[in-house]
Amino acid sequence: MTEAAPERRARVVLVDDHRMFRTGVRAEIGRTEVTGIDVVGEADDVESAVRVVAETRPDVVLLDVHLPGGGGVEVLRRSAGLMGEQGGVKFLALSVSDAAEDVIGVIRGGARGYVTKTITGADLVDAIFRIGDGDAVFSPRLAGFVLDAFAATDTPPVDEDLDRLTQREREVLRLIARGYAYKEIAKQLFISVKTVESHVSAVLRKLQLSNRHELTTELQHELDTRCSPVAAVA
Repeated sequence: MTEAAPERRARVVLVDDHRMFRTGVRAEIGRTEVTGIDVVGEADDVESAVRVVAETRPDVVLLDVHLPGGGGVEVLRRSAGLMGEQGGVKFLALSVSDAAEDVIGVIRGGARGYVTKTITGADLVDAIFRIGDGDAVFSPRLAGFVLDAFAATDTPPVDEDLDRLTQREREVLRLIARGYAYKEIAKQLFISVKTVESHVSAVLRKLQLSNRHELTTELQHELDTRCSPVAAVA
C-alpha cells in the first residue's frame, strides 16, 4: 500500500556552512513525495546564499546564524527586498546556537522564527509550513529572549499601538518560553490556535519595527553629525 501524496508543498533553500548537516537535513525533510518539501537550492556562505535565494525565490529559507561572509543577519539584510507578508520569501533560522543575541539579531533582521538543530524532522517540516503561512515559530524558551528585548529597549515608540506589546501578547510569549505548545496556550487562555499564532506574528512585526526605528535614528544622527558646521570645518 503506497502512502498518500502530501496535500501541501513548499519550496525550500538550505543555508548552512556544514555540508554534512545540509545533507542530513535534505535526507530528513527533502523526500517530497512524503513531506511535501522540495529542496530547490543550497548555500554555504553569505554570497552564495544571497545568490541562490534570489535565483530560486523559495517559499522558505532555512538559515544558519553563523556563516562565512557576515552571518545570517547579512543574508537577511541583502535579501530584504524579497521578503513580504504576501508571497515573499520567508526565513526560518535553524541554528545550534541558543544565544539571546543570535535570536534577537535574526528576528530583528526579518526572520519569522528561530529553532535549534535539536528539532525533529517532523517538527521542522511543520515549522516550514507554518512559516510559509506567515506564522511565527520558536523553539521553547527562546521566546523569552524576545520578551527581554522589549523589556530592555529604551527606544521611544514609533507608534504606541504598533511598538508596544499588549498584555495578551506578553502572556502568549511567556507561555511559549515555558515550553507550552500553541494548542496548550490556546486552551489555557481560552482563545483559538490561530489567535495565538497571530499574537506571536504581531510580536515579531513590532520587534522588527522597533529595530527599523533604531536604525533610522542612528542614520539620522550620523547625517546630522556629517552636516553640522563643526563637521564641515573639520
